[in-house]
Amino acid sequence: MSKDQNQNKEPQCANVDVGLFAEFSGVTYKQWRDAAEQTLKGAPFEKKLVTKTYEGIDLQPIYWQEDIETLSHTASFPGKIPYLRHRDILGYLLEPWRVSQELVDATPALLNQAARNDLERGQTELNVLLDQAALAGMDADAAKTQQVGKGGVSISSSEDMAKMLEDIAIDKAPIYLQAGAVALPALALLISVTKDRKIPLDKLSGCVGMDPLAVLADKGALPYSLQGAYDMMAALTLWAKKNVPALQTIVVQTHPYHNGGGNSVQELAYAMATAVEYVSEMLSRGISIDEITPRIRFSFSVGSKFFMEVAKLRAARLLWTQIVQAFGGQEEAQKMHMHVCTSLWTKTVYDPYVNMLRTTTEAFSGIMGGANSIHVGAFDQVIRPPDEFSRRIARNIQIILEKESKLGVPIDQSGGSWYIEKLTDEVAKKAWSVFQELEAKGGMSKALKEGIPQAQIAKVAAERKTNIGHRRDIFVGTNMYPNLGETPLPPRAVDHEAVQEEQSEQLARFRALRDEKKLKAALGMLAAAKKTAGEELVAAAIAAAQAGATLGDIAEKLRDDAVTPKIQAIPCERGAEIFEALRKAAEQYQTKTGSRPKVFLANMGPIPQHKARADFSTGFFETGGFEVIKNDGFPTVEDAAKAALESKASLVVICSTDDTYPELVPPLAKRIKEASPNVTIILAGYPVDHVDAFKQAGVDDFIHMRANCYEMLRKLQEKKGVAYNGK
Repeated sequence: MSKDQNQNKEPQCANVDVGLFAEFSGVTYKQWRDAAEQTLKGAPFEKKLVTKTYEGIDLQPIYWQEDIETLSHTASFPGKIPYLRHRDILGYLLEPWRVSQELVDATPALLNQAARNDLERGQTELNVLLDQAALAGMDADAAKTQQVGKGGVSISSSEDMAKMLEDIAIDKAPIYLQAGAVALPALALLISVTKDRKIPLDKLSGCVGMDPLAVLADKGALPYSLQGAYDMMAALTLWAKKNVPALQTIVVQTHPYHNGGGNSVQELAYAMATAVEYVSEMLSRGISIDEITPRIRFSFSVGSKFFMEVAKLRAARLLWTQIVQAFGGQEEAQKMHMHVCTSLWTKTVYDPYVNMLRTTTEAFSGIMGGANSIHVGAFDQVIRPPDEFSRRIARNIQIILEKESKLGVPIDQSGGSWYIEKLTDEVAKKAWSVFQELEAKGGMSKALKEGIPQAQIAKVAAERKTNIGHRRDIFVGTNMYPNLGETPLPPRAVDHEAVQEEQSEQLARFRALRDEKKLKAALGMLAAAKKTAGEELVAAAIAAAQAGATLGDIAEKLRDDAVTPKIQAIPCERGAEIFEALRKAAEQYQTKTGSRPKVFLANMGPIPQHKARADFSTGFFETGGFEVIKNDGFPTVEDAAKAALESKASLVVICSTDDTYPELVPPLAKRIKEASPNVTIILAGYPVDHVDAFKQAGVDDFIHMRANCYEMLRKLQEKKGVAYNGK
């Protein structure tokens, strides 16, 4: 390049003065933009090429080296502060991420069978979800029937825990026991089994962590007061430091916020605010920052916006380093342990095999973002409990990405990407701003009590719903490209009554063999230890479990007289649910009447004249489960009207061009309405100059690219007597 070119302040595509590159002049951003705007032929650049995200970030169509020149983190290395590029110096080269697939079988025996199968076939961390009864601190025979076996395994006693872990080398495979607010009772049962099997406690690793704020956000209530929960968290942390050095005891989950429709900035901000509150509460109980942070496991959901999710995970480590530094933590304490789950929000009931593709891209972003462990959801997880086949497919997605795609090489694959580095910085700054706002309000628990995160998430969720309705946000197979001929997956529901009966019988036998005198003494010691809220509390809970105390017994003794918090829960939703409800309504209508609600396409003229709008109309109505009656077009209005009336369809869509509509629409609409006034006539397109005239001629509505597909189909279903009687 010439000296003048090098002095040009416009961003350069390349600044290389060696070899053949010296023969080419650099291209400035202005030159590229001028060429791009010429291609747009007068359309606004900002409107056509700049993408606005739910996070309030403008994604540019192209990024330049100058975009990252002021970013300090781009000069860092993996394993070095701020750990953005990876928490470990060698990334995944020595130790790949853990394959941590969630197991949700309802009984200990079934879960044990699944766990042994999966651990032999590539799973490297035992990831167990407790059922709703256990998470509420209740034994199977004391809970509501629908809580037993719902969402996870029913565990009430050390016998249940032993059965679940039978023939599993828990001293070799890390265990992640997702116990919500009842981590202490769950840990007591686990350690009781570990001692019975004479496994040294320092051989255990993984996480049995508490996350009371995530439970509060998800359920709207806690079984304990917050201060009581923090006392238990502190006791767990102190005890684990001394007895099980490789076991984490605190979890920070963002799943309630993600599944409520929140954006990446909100997820990050709420995660940081939650972690800061946990750290502050532990510090106030005499635990140092360097003792606290190694016990924390962050758990993020990852959705379908690939680059945004990569940036979110990288930004998380950046922010966490900054926060731990502010608390005075040493370098090692600033490392984040990150677990990643593929999104529930993005999954669909219809065309469920597409979920395999969704989880693949989501797992890919988790790896690119530097996750330490990953759960890939089964493709049928929103339809039924996963079986061996669907678990295998989900597990193998991770294994293929590691073994075949070699995504563990090199370290931080996205490092240096102008786009990702810039996006990481923007996400981090916006999340930090929201985090500071929450801190100014008094922290995460106060913000939840005041409904601040709920309102923020509801705003984004409403925006998402509008975009989904307009099909600007696409769910393939649901609100775009539906397959009405697909064979639904057969349901496989949990028989909660049978599970409760089985678990209750086993629990009765377990109780009958207890030494009641020893049990009473052990529970008395637990009640006394509760006043100290130190590691003695954990030791007393373990002793109670060894004496035969159940999860419910221990949880009950740990309750205090303080008021348990109650807030407005964040509703767990999926983006596709609104269109799924339309499809289910149409299916129920078919079951009742023998056919789906019908739409007749009044295609006018030869195929090239009507095809584009006929195809659009077909896709539009099929997303609502309507049967679309197609044809190759009609030469005259009389022919079209006759065929439409003979079809007995209650909806007729006129498809042609704007130029032909003034001649075709009024007579066609008039003929149909005169013969059958109850037929709804819709025009494909929106010819602005003729809308009023066409309405006067009998056209009831218009479908076009800007129409809210969901709202229109919902209203049409209601008008035609199609109603969905489920959720």
